[in-house]
Amino acid sequence: MKAMTYRGPYRVRVEEKDRPRIEHPNDAIVRVALAAICGSDLHLYHGMMPDTRVGHTFGHEFIGVVDEVGPSVENLQVGDRVMVPFNVFCGTCFFCARGLYSNCHNVNPNATAVGGIYGYSHTTGGYDGGQAEFVRVPFADVGPSKIPDWMEDEDAVLLTDALATGYFGAQLGDIVEGDVVIVFGSGPVGLFAAKSAWLMGAGRVIVIDHLEHRLEKARTFAQAETYNFTEHDDIVVKMKKITDFLGADVAIDAVGAEADGNLIQHVTSAKLKLQGGSPVALNWAIDSVRKGGTVSVMGAYGPLFSAVKFGDAMNKGLTLRMNQCPVKRQWPRLFEHVHNGHLKPSDIVTHRIPLEHIAEGYHMFSAKLDGMIKPLITVSATS
Repeated sequence: MKAMTYRGPYRVRVEEKDRPRIEHPNDAIVRVALAAICGSDLHLYHGMMPDTRVGHTFGHEFIGVVDEVGPSVENLQVGDRVMVPFNVFCGTCFFCARGLYSNCHNVNPNATAVGGIYGYSHTTGGYDGGQAEFVRVPFADVGPSKIPDWMEDEDAVLLTDALATGYFGAQLGDIVEGDVVIVFGSGPVGLFAAKSAWLMGAGRVIVIDHLEHRLEKARTFAQAETYNFTEHDDIVVKMKKITDFLGADVAIDAVGAEADGNLIQHVTSAKLKLQGGSPVALNWAIDSVRKGGTVSVMGAYGPLFSAVKFGDAMNKGLTLRMNQCPVKRQWPRLFEHVHNGHLKPSDIVTHRIPLEHIAEGYHMFSAKLDGMIKPLITVSATS
């Protein structure tokens, strides 16, 4: 089968790989129809995540059709159209029993922290991802769900991570009616977090970024106020000024490990790999929120330390909430919002790229070319 493979930082290509096979009675093999490149895939592409091995196939956002099932699979049949959450999880361990699917204890040798994630290095279990013609889906009775007949493919694929994560980010903010919410980053997760904040009762939603095409999307898709941090001497001071010098009630970091805005921190983390990520957006969030406020962290960071203003967070009495999104826990409510027309996930899709051209897609997404916000990968398996 054809699959995207990692060849080293900034180098990916499509190669022939062995078609995945059933390795456990509860496995399924899914023929991929549609995948996506996520902003966190760029952390892998740039060499930010440890133990990303040559030959690994990325892709944790994908949907497709069940092609084969193991002998113990009961909930799926060959031919079912399915959406697969980015979490690999068992459904029965201590953490899964509490809905913490992203922290499953049985799917990752490194499970003292994160659970399993498709296509996200051996740090998260080494599972090949969905930027390929076929993918092995473990625990097939637990993770995947059949796509409702009324749901379009391009909406379904965004529920496997981007929309669910953005919604979860707003949820972690404990937003109450009338709250002022600042979202740092207007990539797909930031856009969905901003949109979701309104659904949770926010009275004001502000989005910060430095890319004008993304800020325009934040205005049109998420109906948010927007500020370009490059146009202000100090974006934190600006946020204080527009919030009666109190700060926002909730701040959401939807940027993560490769945040721009501070050259030294960006170089030491994104370039020299001396930190687990550039903490610029997270520190801005800590500084911009009011005393007693809440900071929600959705951006992905590596396991190394980051120069986070933890003392400021402590002295301000902040609540810090964060995790990888337990995707399937969000689906019932998100299905309602999509079905009722409150959310149209595919509105943020800007590019559709055939699997054969995925290397160009990664380059465009990494270099922020052609106004790209969310690229989908179209897959047509041949065998």
